[in-house]
Amino acid sequence: MQARAAILPLVLLAAAVGAQTAQTLQTVALSGTMGTRALLIIDGQAQMLAAGQEHKGVKLISVQGDQAEVERAGKKLQLRVGAAPVNVGGAAVQGGSEIVLHASGGGHFMAQGSINQRATRFMVDTGATTVAISQAEADRLGLDWKKGDRGAANTANGTVPAFRVQLNALRVGDVEVFNVEAVVLPANMPFILLGNSFLSRFQMRRDNDVMRLELKR
Repeated sequence: MQARAAILPLVLLAAAVGAQTAQTLQTVALSGTMGTRALLIIDGQAQMLAAGQEHKGVKLISVQGDQAEVERAGKKLQLRVGAAPVNVGGAAVQGGSEIVLHASGGGHFMAQGSINQRATRFMVDTGATTVAISQAEADRLGLDWKKGDRGAANTANGTVPAFRVQLNALRVGDVEVFNVEAVVLPANMPFILLGNSFLSRFQMRRDNDVMRLELKR
């Protein structure tokens, strides 16, 4: 097993009482690799699989270095040693159900939070289609954005290259949302723009300098 295998954060447990099944599976992470085998953390339980083997509905497709490809319910996912657990069809949200934000002196709604358990700062941008992250911040957060789908984005400075990525987990306040689409841009931004790929999961209400985001049920 590779020496850089990391201690991973606690993962979600299934809500159902009794034995877990593929239907209650929520998270999977890669703890380490050894040749063509991978040590997966599936709903908090370690399981060593060889390529082609399956456990709790998660099938190991391949292993390359410190990365592995798995498949569940026809969907393929890329895992990396030490990265945050990936939500694979369980609860889309955990934690609270409401986010309360207060306008800053400049009238913007700022928020402290995290991406894949790494702290960062957000600014609400209802005009942004997705969450937008600068390349420098994406590097700091450990996002492998260069392997994302390449496209273009229209900005105030014209059209710039953009890389579409999937964020395993995005937390603001007490609310953590899984599998959030984002774009990584070459812009120099002091914070991450919290766009509609995150905001669309909430009902938004504003009362003067207070914004409330209530989770849609």
